[in-house]
Amino acid sequence: MPLSTALVTTDRPARYLKQLVSHLGHKATTQLSRDGRGTVTLGSGTCVLTATPDGLSLTATAADTEALVRVQDVVARHLVRFTAQEDLSVDWTEPAAGEDLEILDAAVGDYLLSHCTPPDEVLQELAVTTREATGNASRMQVSHDQGALLTMLTRLVGARFAVEVGTFTGYSTLCIARGMADGGRLITCDVSDQWTLIGRPSWERAGMADRIDLKLGPAVETLRALPDEPLIDIAFIDADKANYPAYYEEIVTRLRPGGLVVLDNVFLGGRVFDPAYQGQDHLAMRRLNDFIAGDERMESVMLPVRDGVTLARKR
Repeated sequence: MPLSTALVTTDRPARYLKQLVSHLGHKATTQLSRDGRGTVTLGSGTCVLTATPDGLSLTATAADTEALVRVQDVVARHLVRFTAQEDLSVDWTEPAAGEDLEILDAAVGDYLLSHCTPPDEVLQELAVTTREATGNASRMQVSHDQGALLTMLTRLVGARFAVEVGTFTGYSTLCIARGMADGGRLITCDVSDQWTLIGRPSWERAGMADRIDLKLGPAVETLRALPDEPLIDIAFIDADKANYPAYYEEIVTRLRPGGLVVLDNVFLGGRVFDPAYQGQDHLAMRRLNDFIAGDERMESVMLPVRDGVTLARKR
């Protein structure tokens, strides 16, 4: 359980943050970002420092509990040492696993769902059919507020050509199609028709079937078969996580200036925050999250929507 936080109450959080980063720079790898956040990377783990209105916020992570204790000790000991005149106290929370983090409280989630444009009859029925037909797999379907967000983003970019990677039963597909301009075309990719067949009747009923072109097979191959031109207005990636980097790159090279890429599940249930998780999906998502943040072709924002959503707009 290698995550722990502390809030150090002080009126001078920014000052102490800079001093600690500078002081530990002789013993560790440190960085002070342009937004004022500080990062201390030790051999055993990492601590991120943030100045807040309430004090100095510390977030320590490591691969295991023993390493986490070492990170906590180094940071707390040095912070208290050079701020002795203020008698600061560093009280760490109990170690926790990333998957145990409450990304979205149930009460907040319910409030969000009840304060966006409600789903119409077609979307409601598709959601019910998905739950009945797929059981636990229905968790792969986007929530209604995410669907509403996709429709709004598609409208805002004036999309006429859209791409979706990961169709499932077609709820998100329908949401994107509804946001497109008249005459628009959406290519949606999935590996089989096991679940996609569930969505087709809803596309027909909503009058959107003529906008949707379902491509079955490996999505990377479908994307690479598209023209090497900046034609895509908006793309939604919600498929196998290990291939997210490949999907992202193939889409970005074909994205028009001002076009938008939307990536779902960028938190992986909180596991991306936790270095104890070293699976293929976790490593791929961490690398991609870091890459997008520094991708000079794009401007991006990561949102705590459900399991994390990244919006990346091409410059």
